[in-house]
Amino acid sequence: QVQLVESGGGLVQAGGSLRLSCAASGSGFSINNMGWYRQAPGKQRELVASIISGGRTIYADSVKGRFTISRDDAKNTVYLQMNSLKPEDTAVYYCNVVTRRLFSSWVDDNWGQGTQVTVSS
Repeated sequence: QVQLVESGGGLVQAGGSLRLSCAASGSGFSINNMGWYRQAPGKQRELVASIISGGRTIYADSVKGRFTISRDDAKNTVYLQMNSLKPEDTAVYYCNVVTRRLFSSWVDDNWGQGTQVTVSS
């Protein structure tokens, strides 16, 4: 079983920066994709950024050039560096880690508990 622990959310003024972290723990799995999603009030959850094994990254158009996703495979941790934050970035941010069970082709989609990011104007 995989446990995800997120940290780093908070309140920041427009133009400021925050760094989110998500650490995966447990045993019996390998990690495929790691990513961040967000959900603002009244809106659907959307992909913010994703990083796969090997380092290829995908970003939502709205965050390109401002956010950077990275991963530390030794620590099973994914990060989201958010710069030049805007009020429209306000949302609950969720970590997503796709894992594969060892000695199996079974893939699991794991979600963090969510961390609030609020950007004031």
